[in-house]
Amino acid sequence: MPHSWLYTASGLFVGFLVGMTGVGGGSLMTPLLILLFGAKPQSAVGTDLLYAAVTKIVGTGLNRHMGVVNWKIVGWQMAGSLPAGLLCLIFLHHAGMSDAASRLIQVVLGVALLLTAPAILLKPRLRAWAEGRKPLSDRAETILTVLLGVLLGTLVTLSSVGAGAVGMAALTMLYPRLTTRTLVATDIAHAVPLTLIAGGGHWLEGAVDTAVLLALLMGSIPGIILGTLCAGKLHEDTQRWVLGILLAVIGFRMI
Repeated sequence: MPHSWLYTASGLFVGFLVGMTGVGGGSLMTPLLILLFGAKPQSAVGTDLLYAAVTKIVGTGLNRHMGVVNWKIVGWQMAGSLPAGLLCLIFLHHAGMSDAASRLIQVVLGVALLLTAPAILLKPRLRAWAEGRKPLSDRAETILTVLLGVLLGTLVTLSSVGAGAVGMAALTMLYPRLTTRTLVATDIAHAVPLTLIAGGGHWLEGAVDTAVLLALLMGSIPGIILGTLCAGKLHEDTQRWVLGILLAVIGFRMI
């Protein structure tokens, strides 16, 4: 396989970002596979989903050991995301590997990236606004968390993007009194079952490149371990602006 070391280096970089911030998985890896390595959209999404699932299983294992995952929030998100993901997989199965399906995935990917960019850039302001507002009732928090799951299930299954930045921004607004460390860990934990199911569906459709997946994992597993250990220790302003602008540019390029 050509450029196998580039796949591994990409996996290392993206895995580190996921472990440290909860952001950067599909937002960077799927566009990299399409724009840099020339992968077809279906193959890029399917390969990235399984890559993300294995990578985030490792991160979730570490976070669980540290006791920083809020499992109640994970459960409510799954109540919305898993049914939405399954419905999207049924749609993709009937659409097949057509050019129209490829174009739809590419457009959804671009839109998801354009949602991700402001979610990253405005994160501090969103947290400040959320901390100053009147607290939501338990019922309202639960309903909004399930609806967030529906949105993420749709975005992630069709584009592999959204579980990181969009999920983190929404969780920050819903649960502003939880620490960033807990929100990152919770967001990563929720992504595990979602990406496993969505990635498994794409694999059954023949839209996963196993050789590329293995090369990515060789870099991403040490990357997410290192990133998880560094979470909360590095200043995020510069990283946030670089990521936000980069994803906005990539989003417009995908559309």
